Amino acid sequence: MAMRISILFGATVVGLTVLVAPAGAADHTKDTTDAVKKALADDKAVLLDVREKAEWDDGHLKDAKLLPLSTLKGGAKAENVAKIVPKDKVVYLHCGSGVRCLKAADELKKLGYDVRPLKPGYADLLKAGFAPAGK
Repeated sequence: MAMRISILFGATVVGLTVLVAPAGAADHTKDTTDAVKKALADDKAVLLDVREKAEWDDGHLKDAKLLPLSTLKGGAKAENVAKIVPKDKVVYLHCGSGVRCLKAADELKKLGYDVRPLKPGYADLLKAGFAPAGK
C-alpha cells in the first residue's frame, strides 16, 4: 500500500510541474491588434517574426524583422540581437501559431527587452489587416 501511495504522489508532482509555468515566463499580450498597428505606425514598437527562415521566405509581414527562435535559443549574442531589435521600443513577437513567440519572449526578456508576444499567428495577423511583404 505504501508503495502505491508514493507512486501516485510522484505522478501528481510530475503532473503539476507540467501545468505550472516557470516564474516570470512570458504570456501573450493583452494589446489589441489595432493597438499594435498604431504602435508600429507611431514608431514606438517593432514587429519581430520568430519563425524559421524557410517560413519567412514563404511569406511574412511587411513591417516585420526576422529573428528565428532557433537563433535565440542557440545562444545569440546580445550585440547581434541589438542589431536587429532596438532596446528603446516595445517588441511585438509573432510566429505561426502563438507558441514559439512565448519562448522567444523569454529569451529576449533575459536580454532586457520590453516584449509582448502576440497570440495570433502569421495567418491570423494577415486576416487582422497586417500587410504582407511585397504588397
